[in-house]
Amino acid sequence: MKSFKTSIAALLTALALSASAAEINCGGPSNVEEFRYSWRLRGGLSWVAGFVFPTSGVGNLKTTFPKPGQGAINSELLITPTDGRSGFFVYESEMDPAANTLMTYHGYAWGKKMRKERTVFDYVKRLAHIRKETPDKVEDKEKPLPPETLRDVLTAIYYLRQHATEIKGPITTTIYTDGKEYPVIFRPAGARTFTIDNQNVNALGFEIVDAPGGKKWPGGVRVWLSDDARRIPFRIEIQQSMASLQLDLKSIESCAFMQAAKM
Repeated sequence: MKSFKTSIAALLTALALSASAAEINCGGPSNVEEFRYSWRLRGGLSWVAGFVFPTSGVGNLKTTFPKPGQGAINSELLITPTDGRSGFFVYESEMDPAANTLMTYHGYAWGKKMRKERTVFDYVKRLAHIRKETPDKVEDKEKPLPPETLRDVLTAIYYLRQHATEIKGPITTTIYTDGKEYPVIFRPAGARTFTIDNQNVNALGFEIVDAPGGKKWPGGVRVWLSDDARRIPFRIEIQQSMASLQLDLKSIESCAFMQAAKM
């Protein structure tokens, strides 16, 4: 089916119609929500990373909701460069309606470098099944799971969107990154106004940060969500040790907004 592209201007017009955001007339598959972003690396050491990796490009965040008889919600963030270099970085998650991770995957290919890692969580047997792939080898292993269910970066962002109106203060939880679990905090990050296509749009900020007193998480996430029922992620910042990746919304490709939030 041909993708129907909704411009930011149309979105802002719809948001301006009422505080609750009027329905946006757009097509695309009825069970797919898809956002298109531009991205760039930021931070003091981003110029160093630029010697190895691209520093800007386009990103696509796609969430596919289950059809009748299917169980998992699938979310994928694909990041590609626009400077003529080939390659990609991809995050993928499968989650239940409560945004608990069932499967998490990340991989990249830049030049001659390639790495893939997929983890499937068996919450019944309390085991994580992990497969790592590089050009040199494929490694399969299992590790015990902690008592709680886990979230990765994508399912954590989805959780923040689901519960934005309920999160008034810090919430301690566990996030899974690169084969390890880390104690983190979800917390509000204030409100701000974005100017997009010469229109002002109100947004609420949330962040995921390291929780003190435990294994230190080397990452961080900040997301700015539209201040309406759709919680559209206008900006996503994913922090790493050397630099941070900033994604800014450019267009909406499909509009099955937050079906799980209606459950």
